[in-house]
Amino acid sequence: MNKIIFFLISFFTITGFSQSLDTKLIGELQNSYSPSGADIAIQNALSNNSIKEITYKAQYAKTQDHLFEVEVKTGSITDQKSSGRCWMFTSMNVFRPVVMEKYNISDFEFSENYLYFWDILEKSNLFLERIIASVDKDIYDREVYWLIDNPVGDGGAWNSFANLVEKYGVVPKEIMPETEQSSSTYRMIYLIKSLLRKDAMILRGAKDKKTESLRKQKVEMLKDVYRILVLSLGEPPKEFQWRYKNNNGKITEYKTYTPQSFWQDAVNANLDDYIMFIDDPTRPYYKLYERQKDKNTYEGNNWTYVNIPAADLKPMMVKSLKDGQLMYFSCDVGKFLSKDEGTLDLNNYDYNSVFGVDFTMTRKQRMLTHQSGSTHGMAVCGVDFDESGKPTKWKIENSWGPSYGHSGYLTMTDEWFDQYFFRMVINKKYLTDKVLAVLKQKPTEVPYYNPAFSSDL
Repeated sequence: MNKIIFFLISFFTITGFSQSLDTKLIGELQNSYSPSGADIAIQNALSNNSIKEITYKAQYAKTQDHLFEVEVKTGSITDQKSSGRCWMFTSMNVFRPVVMEKYNISDFEFSENYLYFWDILEKSNLFLERIIASVDKDIYDREVYWLIDNPVGDGGAWNSFANLVEKYGVVPKEIMPETEQSSSTYRMIYLIKSLLRKDAMILRGAKDKKTESLRKQKVEMLKDVYRILVLSLGEPPKEFQWRYKNNNGKITEYKTYTPQSFWQDAVNANLDDYIMFIDDPTRPYYKLYERQKDKNTYEGNNWTYVNIPAADLKPMMVKSLKDGQLMYFSCDVGKFLSKDEGTLDLNNYDYNSVFGVDFTMTRKQRMLTHQSGSTHGMAVCGVDFDESGKPTKWKIENSWGPSYGHSGYLTMTDEWFDQYFFRMVINKKYLTDKVLAVLKQKPTEVPYYNPAFSSDL
């Protein structure tokens, strides 16, 4: 056996399969670079400016207009500030036009802080339950390692929103407004993570590892989490009174609601009717998938999605917009984003020409190598067409405040969408028969540790 191993090592070394960065190779690399006058100019520019500034195609970016043939009226631009709650802001923004029409008001915003409170408490409970369920596993077990590495966080997706609303309802923003800690979540989350990791070690080290005994300890641990959340975010209301001034100038009488009854009165949408889609060329299309361990409540649903080519998704998106319904959407927002012009366009930056290197990868290659993943959630609220009726660009409602992009919105070209969109949620009534048939399949599980499907930040 040792002779075989020695032979293989020698073979790969001799045939060039293994090569160190030795003097000869370094010399070859040095000789390969013979700078031209243009190269020297580029080096000087890169020495004194950011890569984005040097590669930015300013004249091209300014040619993009922000006009759309189909637009859904939205409320004022929201601002998640220094938090990773884009999925929550986006999900709520999808339903704001429904509330505005229902009550005949010009603007409205749900309380993101209210749902955020329950989201972190639910994630804390789920984490401790998973620790209890894996208490006899080695701490270096893949699942246990993943759990302790990810106790809680701001991230989520559409199913996270649905799980919370179905259990806790919603409230208007003025009933539970933002606090400093909801607007800048890092330190609070850091402390809760620290507490939960300590609690995990206590549970794992308990002498009595019966589930009933461990759950009694878990309750006491959750009391500490609840205290931190109340002090940081405020205590969620069990019921509240609310009134509003409509577009006719009339101020309504106060009405008493619970968060659950407010959702039913203001929106009354069946969240089971909203289906998530992905274009994942690494897996078979027109199949139903479910990502393991991707939920935020113990009894809630993991996110389930239909894998479909982007081209087949667009007609359903157009139907939704023409019917006045926004759509939850997530993407790899940092790729080719122009903050100043408010555009997502593959032509905004020219890295290839500046460096003389081809950076081109296919969507499939980027997903397999983790070069691209879902980083941000926003809402699709408009579409524009060419002379033949083909979509050319899409209007996106963001949650980074009104000063970001084009008055808080982004304009996304259709070509950019093909490359960098990751999730889209559309109501069932706009789906084709072919897609509806897929929903009857038993979902194929996707591993929880697959980074290409990481939660939005």
